Amino acid sequence: MLTMPKKVVTPDRNIQVFFMRGPSSMTAHLSPIVRPKVSDKLDYEAELAFVVGKKARHLTLDNALDCVAGYSIFNDGSIRDYQRKTTQWTIGKNFDQTGAFGPWLVTPDELPPGCHGLNIQSRLNGQIMQNANTKDFLWGVAETIVLITECMTLEPGDVVITGTPAGVGYARTPPVFMKPGDICEIEIESIGVLRNSIADE
Repeated sequence: MLTMPKKVVTPDRNIQVFFMRGPSSMTAHLSPIVRPKVSDKLDYEAELAFVVGKKARHLTLDNALDCVAGYSIFNDGSIRDYQRKTTQWTIGKNFDQTGAFGPWLVTPDELPPGCHGLNIQSRLNGQIMQNANTKDFLWGVAETIVLITECMTLEPGDVVITGTPAGVGYARTPPVFMKPGDICEIEIESIGVLRNSIADE
């Protein structure tokens, strides 16, 4: 699985940051997101996911969307203190059962090209935490595919996560982290609602 979060700002440019998620880090719709023993800083991230339907390499903006089989929803649960223990984010994004995925795969013909213009929202115990629109993506789905396929081949079944809007818990004052008993929902217009409880390891 590939995932790409929001921009990182450097003194001279905005850059995309890529990292991988392993299978053990995943959890399903209606299954718990697990807060690990070693941290209480479990954060939510509402994200659009897309699934690759055919082998893709060196695509262009004109044909990039042709490789997408469908779109879904992802909650990129992140252990924030571990995410910042190294210069790479991978360790904080790969704790067991922290990345929720589903429940539906919606085919591209049912949605705007690249899922442009869809509302995306996260709710924690019914309170809206993130509320945005995919038209405000810093990099669209096609742009992301072009960059990835410049360096590697996407294979059928690969999942790419496209980044999260403002409103995540660690950036709030005071910070808000998910805890056992919480319910986190991610909703994307025309795709559905991904719902997970939070449980301790």
